[in-house]
Amino acid sequence: MSVISFNAMHMVARTQLSRLGLFDAKVPRYTSYPTSPHFKNDVKPVDFSNWIEAIPENSEISLYLHVPFCRRLCWFCACRTQGTASGEPVTAYVETLKDELSLLQRHLPRGIRLSRLHWGGGTPTLLSPDHIRDLSAAVREVADFAEGYEFSVEIDPNEIDSSRLDALFESGMNRASIGVQDFDPEIQKTIGREQSFDTTKRAVDMIRDRGIQSLNADILYGLPDQTRSKIVDSVQKLLSLSPDRVALYGYAHVPWMAKRQQMIPSDALPRPNERLDLFETARKLFVWDNYDEIGIDHFATREDGLSLAARKGTLRRNFQGYTDDTSDVLIGLGASSISKFPQGYAQNAPATSAYTKAIRAHDFSTVRGHSFTEQDKLRARMIEMLMCDFRVDTAELVHDYKTTQGEVTDLLKRANSEFENLLVVDSNGLFVPPEARPLTRMIARSFDAYDLSSAGHSSAI
Repeated sequence: MSVISFNAMHMVARTQLSRLGLFDAKVPRYTSYPTSPHFKNDVKPVDFSNWIEAIPENSEISLYLHVPFCRRLCWFCACRTQGTASGEPVTAYVETLKDELSLLQRHLPRGIRLSRLHWGGGTPTLLSPDHIRDLSAAVREVADFAEGYEFSVEIDPNEIDSSRLDALFESGMNRASIGVQDFDPEIQKTIGREQSFDTTKRAVDMIRDRGIQSLNADILYGLPDQTRSKIVDSVQKLLSLSPDRVALYGYAHVPWMAKRQQMIPSDALPRPNERLDLFETARKLFVWDNYDEIGIDHFATREDGLSLAARKGTLRRNFQGYTDDTSDVLIGLGASSISKFPQGYAQNAPATSAYTKAIRAHDFSTVRGHSFTEQDKLRARMIEMLMCDFRVDTAELVHDYKTTQGEVTDLLKRANSEFENLLVVDSNGLFVPPEARPLTRMIARSFDAYDLSSAGHSSAI
């Protein structure tokens, strides 16, 4: 194919994507369904405890611990975090987490094992070595690791040293996750996250030196003053560190939700069509370096668990993004954490003070959530299929959910009509061809039965 004809096809595809609204739409990331803006205050601590007690004995669950503290607040971040200059709030918080773990243990059925344990934040590596060992021991008193477990920790390269890494390794950490965002010094200053390549490489070397072979990395596109050449340089530097798994997230500029983002100049942000160029530039580099494409924004080596799950059709999606964990239960502990059960979602009090008050009163801090309807379960699985596999399998839905082939087919045809019949719909279900995959989150929205007008979401690209 000539360069002229290739460019012509490229322009036609861009024109169609634009006509379908890709560059204007704001849609959820669909790490849950319904999405968290639709949670209500009718899920209480008693529901949370009842759902825990309903977990089958001797089963495997996932556990997430949220550490909301950071030494400094990065301006680009929209997570629930708070800054601290001293260790006192962290020490008090660890004690509260241990109390919450004890409360969980009293309700948890016998024989439960952990298939996944994840410490997120915030900055979990703000914890001292003693805090790390103490908290790890408290977790293991509640439930031991299952065979083939994964214990991952979000590591800030600016906030890690040998003693803390030793404590994490001794506690069973076997996967580390580092945030890169971008290596360009000027972009780092603009987003309030200065982290040199040398600092990052030092952290990676320390992780590898301890025999931790599984390494995740996050990198962002759509940052202020980011260009193709800058993202090429950042991706190539990241590839030199040989991460096993990469999340290529689009920066979500939501200053009405995350006030600190008001520090970032909006006029320096790439336009939506430029964001797509940045994503495609980075995507090609990962593919050229033999990473498998996973869903809409992840990449993994052929041997990584995500790649294996994608090939087997067992890839799933949760609040951390894509996962190969197939557990039906994810319990979130700590302020603002969200749990998922077969019955629904439950979220802890977002404010650390309210969370702490509830736990000290020997009660869970659940303040909101959502109880699933049969339609929720059906649509959640349709969206997950779409986000993970770019297809919807009608036979699986009819077999596993309270629906009919006619109902599913009607939903698929309706979605296809919204996108100029660009998708493939047949008796097997729906398939999203490669040229339409930038629209995936928008297609998922067509299966969303909830009103999105009242919820602020990020750009579709």
